Amino acid sequence: MRTGARLGIDVGRARIGVARCDAGAVLAVPVETVVRAAEGDADVRRILELADEFGVVELVVGNPLSLSGNPTASTDDAIGFAQRLADAGARVRLVDERLSTVSAQQALRASGKSSRKQRPIVDQVAAVIILQHAIDAERSSGIAPGRALGTEEGLPTL
Repeated sequence: MRTGARLGIDVGRARIGVARCDAGAVLAVPVETVVRAAEGDADVRRILELADEFGVVELVVGNPLSLSGNPTASTDDAIGFAQRLADAGARVRLVDERLSTVSAQQALRASGKSSRKQRPIVDQVAAVIILQHAIDAERSSGIAPGRALGTEEGLPTL
């Protein structure tokens, strides 16, 4: 298991959920919801600020696929955003995020949150689910989850 804190990123069209884990990569917790920038790169800058603040070694970005594993309407958007993060100098891994938002909504509903109260935090919870799944998978297999954007060698650390 690789050590080092990571950020989990759930890319949505309007909001981006952000979670982080500790340096031992044991537990993911919510951080914040970043508003998706219509223009410019304020969203990318904010995520890079969070990465710097928490001293992360990589960003784990959810790759939305259909249940059959095929790309969805959101796949290109998430990959494009992940590429923007990589182009800005971040080490980025894309991981399968099937059902993360559905799972987040179910967990919030089970905790008694109404649909209206879920909206501001559902993206953070989805990011927690994405990151926790990635670190758990790596711990059990010994293999880094998903796929790195670019090549592993030569990608700068944050």
